[in-house]
Amino acid sequence: MSRELLAIIDQIGREKGIESETIITAVESALVSAAKKRYGVGENVEVRLDRDTGEIEAVSLKIIVEKVTDPQTELSLEEARELDDMAELGDEIGSLLEMEDLGRIAAQTAKQVIFQRVREAEWEAVHREYSGRVGEIISGMILGQERRNYIVELGKTEALLPVSEQVPRESYRRGDRIRAYLAEVRLSSRGPQVILSRGRAEFVSKLFEVEVPEIGEGVVIVKGVVREPGDRTKIAVFSTDSSVDPVGACVGVRGSRVQSVVRELRGEKIDIVTWTDDPRTYIGEALSPAVVDKVGVNELERSALVVVSEQQLSLAIGKKGQNVRLASKLTGWKIDIINQTEYESERAKERDQEISAAISREQDLQKEEEAQLEAQRITESDEVCALSELPGVGAKLVDILKEHGIGSVSALAESDEVTLSGLPLIGAKTASRLLESARAQLADKGDEVLEKVQDEESQEKQA
Repeated sequence: MSRELLAIIDQIGREKGIESETIITAVESALVSAAKKRYGVGENVEVRLDRDTGEIEAVSLKIIVEKVTDPQTELSLEEARELDDMAELGDEIGSLLEMEDLGRIAAQTAKQVIFQRVREAEWEAVHREYSGRVGEIISGMILGQERRNYIVELGKTEALLPVSEQVPRESYRRGDRIRAYLAEVRLSSRGPQVILSRGRAEFVSKLFEVEVPEIGEGVVIVKGVVREPGDRTKIAVFSTDSSVDPVGACVGVRGSRVQSVVRELRGEKIDIVTWTDDPRTYIGEALSPAVVDKVGVNELERSALVVVSEQQLSLAIGKKGQNVRLASKLTGWKIDIINQTEYESERAKERDQEISAAISREQDLQKEEEAQLEAQRITESDEVCALSELPGVGAKLVDILKEHGIGSVSALAESDEVTLSGLPLIGAKTASRLLESARAQLADKGDEVLEKVQDEESQEKQA
């Protein structure tokens, strides 16, 4: 039986991917629990399974004391001398326990402990192996379905393909082989749970990595992948080697590489575009398969206006806006699309606005010129109207007026009788006469200047 036990342990280790030493340790621990249940919890029991012969040896260890207070852990010197003549106080001495005496209940306890320890060791091995493979593509076989979630056999454990990670309209039957992206390994009370995905964008990226050697070598770099599972995927690629076309490398000879990915995705459309740091070019590429005419960008708001022909409009937008939506996600820019007719209409509106603004500026300039002309007319009135030309105003009176800040006819006309009558040699009557004369002459000269200016304007228009 001893050899058979070692064979069983070795078989379990191979099937579960657990080291034999881990199982042997679990067996020894289980037998210790069983022995304590049979002989008492307080017993200091050691169990050893011989790695070569498979023999199991259980020993109850007790300390030699002068006076025994706890029979389960202590032994008197006299009793110890019966077992070993060389025994001394304070020594620890062991006595063999009969394994046949463990009993049915104790054996059942040992069995439960072994199963628990083996299961824990199995969980640890699964977690250690698959947590290190997160991000890889993994193959498995469908075992069945539970509440719309597929159970996938991976060999050493079972994985879960949740409905949230499935591709719409994909269905499987028991025994089908599938490939999926290992998304995560969750820890739960029932052990590690391996979660698979066929709907994530990373799944497509990894499929291309498998099919395109240049990606694995780092010559071609995947800059971004966006996807609506089951319908369309857009992938942006960049080449670190100018002699390698990144799109051509991903497509392959006669489309062999991309077709392998399409078959795995069951006909899902894939647009492969070249990544560039020029937003206008990148946005135009991202809208593939549509051909764009113009791209205008607002870098502050990260928005773009794309102009396409009438024939390309529906293709650029895509079914239910799918193409432009994916392009926006891929580039990180908000994209608006209009056709050439709308663009011309917008341009016409802008031109009309520019013309209106130009007319408005012209009108403002004309008003400004008229104001300047009016100021010039007033200046010319002052220049043609001299104080000495007023009746009864001699040189002495002109000097007095200028000394008090009245140097022109217009200044005199704007004055008043009280101010003027307070000046030397000017009384109330003289002040009244001067004001009347200045205002009358200013009016006459102003009319002459106005007529002159009007004549000049008329001659300019005729010219």
